[in-house]
Amino acid sequence: MDDWKQVELSNACSRLSSGKNISAKHVTNEGIYPVYGGNGIRGYTDTYNFKSECAIIGRQGAYCGNVRYFSGKAYMTEHAVVICGNKNSNTRFLAYLLSTMQLGRLSGQSAQPGLSVKTLGQQVINLPPLKVQNAITDILAKLDDKIEVNESINKNLEEQSKELFKNWFIDFSPFTSDSNLPENWRIGTVGDIVQLHDAKRIPLSGSERDKMQKIYPYYGATSLMDYVENYLFDGIYLLLGEDGTVVDNLGFPILQYIHGKFWVNNHAHIITGKAGFSVEALYLFFSLTNIKAIVTGAVQQKVSQQNLKKVPAIIPNEDVLRAFDKLIQPIFAQIRNLRDENARLANLRDCLLPKLMSGELNVSDIDL
Repeated sequence: MDDWKQVELSNACSRLSSGKNISAKHVTNEGIYPVYGGNGIRGYTDTYNFKSECAIIGRQGAYCGNVRYFSGKAYMTEHAVVICGNKNSNTRFLAYLLSTMQLGRLSGQSAQPGLSVKTLGQQVINLPPLKVQNAITDILAKLDDKIEVNESINKNLEEQSKELFKNWFIDFSPFTSDSNLPENWRIGTVGDIVQLHDAKRIPLSGSERDKMQKIYPYYGATSLMDYVENYLFDGIYLLLGEDGTVVDNLGFPILQYIHGKFWVNNHAHIITGKAGFSVEALYLFFSLTNIKAIVTGAVQQKVSQQNLKKVPAIIPNEDVLRAFDKLIQPIFAQIRNLRDENARLANLRDCLLPKLMSGELNVSDIDL
């Protein structure tokens, strides 16, 4: 490590600045270029203000200090700091390095709430020679690129499953009938096809979680929030947001298809199926069911149990559901397998990351 240098971050950057504001009316789900805020993609637009590779760092709120790598064309908003390396630094290496530095702690050092560009630029980093940066980046990028490929495969598998569900249970293509519904099917409600396990939920405060070993996933209304040392559920479940962010921009519910051992707070409904509906069939059903009409709350959105159970549902006979399940279960088994592989890859990356960034591991000793 004799040839590693301590430099201020600003001296390793060709660009270190925040993005620019964009009117909400220009951000949609159907634009060409992603719009990046502090927590990733906010939507899409038809113009861009960035074309290259960079590290994107969240400036404010719960996502202050979050780091992600991006390459391509995008619109960067004022809620994100954009960092590009110079001739002495690898941009993706800087993104990996910054992700280890807990940058959110710097928000209190600014006169204005959030992470200032000036404060960020003054941070001292350990910068190895460019050759070493490239080697470290290559190792970590191989892991991240494989994770991205797996995620892309899973997205494709989910889309195929949704098309299959639509073909069977919305278009009725495999069935012939003189009436609107195939024979022995009926119109019911969500209450007829789901079991709710909300009574088993136990929220944990941040201070409680901080004292725990990080073993099992802890889920909130929309995503994985943390890890804890025990679990409440073990198996395959569907989580549907109850309050907070409960629907997307089009009114479809926020869903999480979960398997394994996990804990969940009290902001998501916990669902399994009945009347022949598997969790996977329910996931596809809700993915294609707009629930905007049942959302209440002007300040904080909410999907109550009562309103959820009233949502109309087409209920096929159980023989049809079993036949459909035989088609989709292998698909979802593959989805679960790839998720598990990604968890192992992410764990390996996270173990290697601090050791590589500190010089504890010699890159020549690692063969992936």
